[in-house]
Amino acid sequence: MDKKAAESTVIMTELVLPNDTNTFGNLMGGRLMYWMDIAAALAALKHCAAPVVTASVDNISFETPIKLGNVVHIEAKVTRAFNSSMEVHMKVWGEDAIQQYKYKSNEAYYTFVSLDPNGKPRPVNKIIPETADEQRLFDGALRRRQLRLILGGKMKPEDAEELRALFVK
Repeated sequence: MDKKAAESTVIMTELVLPNDTNTFGNLMGGRLMYWMDIAAALAALKHCAAPVVTASVDNISFETPIKLGNVVHIEAKVTRAFNSSMEVHMKVWGEDAIQQYKYKSNEAYYTFVSLDPNGKPRPVNKIIPETADEQRLFDGALRRRQLRLILGGKMKPEDAEELRALFVK
């Protein structure tokens, strides 16, 4: 059964406490990545209703640090499902609740694989994008997947039909 992208949406909120920060009073990148992994896993789990494992994490660039005492909001949503894998897009915001403003921290893509009771990959439902943003993410997911497979040594560059159009005239 195909499912709407919006059905997988998870919004996770955390408070940045002293134990979460580095010596500059900023949220540690590793702690944020840990929270992002949880949020993305929950979105993938909502989509496939089965256990999931992290298969890959794309480049994460930290645009704006999140300070001690600020709130972290992580929005995760499945952008596209392939055979047994799902791409999850995340947007991360920091919020200064006292000064009443939000700011973008970063965004990233994680890939998860759905597992059957024996721990083997199992097929997942396809995604139905509804909004223009969901369609844009859905359309780009195949290119991002092919790039991940090439970088992971699981696909030859010449076999990446979606990417070849970008680099070969």
